Amino acid sequence: MSVFKTKSFKYFKNLIIGVGAAVVLMGALFKLESWEFASEMLIIGLTTEAIIFLMLGLLGPEPDYYWHKLYPGLEDYNSRIAPLTAGPAANMPDVAPLHGDVVERQLGGMLTELQSMSKSLGALKALQEVDFSGTQEQVKSMSNFYTKMNEAMSDMAKSAEDVRAYKDQLSALNKNLGSLNTVYGNMLTAMSNIGRQ
Repeated sequence: MSVFKTKSFKYFKNLIIGVGAAVVLMGALFKLESWEFASEMLIIGLTTEAIIFLMLGLLGPEPDYYWHKLYPGLEDYNSRIAPLTAGPAANMPDVAPLHGDVVERQLGGMLTELQSMSKSLGALKALQEVDFSGTQEQVKSMSNFYTKMNEAMSDMAKSAEDVRAYKDQLSALNKNLGSLNTVYGNMLTAMSNIGRQ
């Protein structure tokens, strides 16, 4: 077991870094204000920081991935975990450590999906290479066609209004002619009655 991977060492390392930085800052404050023991505090703080930076340089950085969210217990260096596909850990008291075959099985589905995506991207690339240079002229000609069609429909609507007005006038004329016929008939009857007397 590596001492450097334990939680207690990580806590101790963070504690030393924080305390060392605090001492350096206080030493700088003392030095800026020309207070007593400023030089001693600055020497202690800078020495502590030098040791910390040396330690950090020798140990190397911690990984930035968060696999412990997918595999609970992964942050413990000696844990024996099972992949999520194996089911709940409560039913498996003695679980074998995670190994390459398990990872390969889990990543197999991802590989299939990636291959499918690659084919789809290939189809998109083929679509990108299609020549659309004559399309602009076709769009202009279709736009012109729709404009003319709209004008014709507008003219037809105006014509329909004119026809409706003409029909209304003919109706009024027919009524007037009917009234005139009645008046003329009455006049003829009256004239014939006058001629008999």
